[in-house]
Amino acid sequence: MSAPSLAPYILKRPWLKRWIVPFANWYADAAGYRRLGLRADDLIPEENDTVQLALKRLSPKESYDRVFRLRRAFQCSLAHQLLPAAEQTKPEEDVKYLSPIIEEIEAELKERADLESIIVQRKK
Repeated sequence: MSAPSLAPYILKRPWLKRWIVPFANWYADAAGYRRLGLRADDLIPEENDTVQLALKRLSPKESYDRVFRLRRAFQCSLAHQLLPAAEQTKPEEDVKYLSPIIEEIEAELKERADLESIIVQRKK
């Protein structure tokens, strides 16, 4: 299951959002994954059953693009080089494509667990 998030709390408070958003942007740039051409959702570990199911639900194009980005980043890592600035991931391109599917699957699994735990009693 995904970790709890402070994002809704921060987004409801404009003064806190003005302080946190620049720090979050700086942190994303400092992480360095964009310089390798990756997106934030490319860093999600694949060892989870939920993530595996989400990867199967990706469209063929998005799945191919993900594999391409991962292989290109691996090659850059082996060569100890970064991508040229034109090929690096820009902040506006770094959109969530896997996280919404993971949240949808978690909601489905929770609903299934809730339905399976229902105790049906007959009226007497």
